[in-house]
Amino acid sequence: MSRAYIALGSNISSREGYLKQAIDALACHDLITIKKQSSIYETDPVGYEDQERFLNQVIELDTTYTALELLNICQMIENELGRKREVRWGPRTIDLDILLYNQENTMKDQLIIPHPRMHERAFVLVPLVELDPNLTIPTINKTVREQLSLIPNQEKRGVIKWIKRDGAEE
Repeated sequence: MSRAYIALGSNISSREGYLKQAIDALACHDLITIKKQSSIYETDPVGYEDQERFLNQVIELDTTYTALELLNICQMIENELGRKREVRWGPRTIDLDILLYNQENTMKDQLIIPHPRMHERAFVLVPLVELDPNLTIPTINKTVREQLSLIPNQEKRGVIKWIKRDGAEE
């Protein structure tokens, strides 16, 4: 059994709905067991900034799929949920990124694990710390808690726990 951490993000309405549908789609696979889900966080866009705010979340799962098989499942779910890749870092219904797969270092054309920018992104580290603060990022040999402490406070302040308001459109 392998342990994987996947980051989810959405900034096209219904953002929460897309996160939920993606998690449900992953859980439908017999060889995937969702172990934990972080809280949902609302964050400013990174890279391409002229777009709506994101909802981000990280999940921990166990699977007997290989990392490449898991990637294929994630991309299939993105496609099923209408993901378009028109603008790099642009708006999306759902984004599923494999952050970690066991403690492996993998570098293939279609997949790099650990995710190459995860240690730079507060919107990934904050929910990941919630799941397992002592989890080590193998490429930098630091725990996620240690790495989050190196992120500027201004960036961490932009990662706000999201609370759904009854009846409010998101």
